[in-house]
Amino acid sequence: VQLVESGGGLVQPGGSLRLSCAASGFTFRSYVMRWYRQAPGKERELVAAISSAGGSTNYADSAKGRFTISRDNAKNTVYLQMNSLKPEDTAVYYCYARRDSGIIRPDYWGQGTQVTVAS
Repeated sequence: VQLVESGGGLVQPGGSLRLSCAASGFTFRSYVMRWYRQAPGKERELVAAISSAGGSTNYADSAKGRFTISRDNAKNTVYLQMNSLKPEDTAVYYCYARRDSGIIRPDYWGQGTQVTVAS
């Protein structure tokens, strides 16, 4: 099982980034996908989530109106489009997968990708 994030980097305030998370080794279309982030000295927090079929999404208040989560089940990939970035968005962003149903619901984490918002 692998979740490989990409797309992080350094961006100026007000800029945009698109994170990708490529999944392999499990039935991607059967998993809820989430993006979390963790800033230095802070706890990991949920940023956005998307249902297994992609029909339902939800966002942290800090992400609403600026971030968009989406997925392509044909490509086994989930995305996080981040616009109007702020310095407080600086964090390591992690991709997370959890099976959407069943008695046993495995979950997996990616290794994270650094996002730095600074001028």
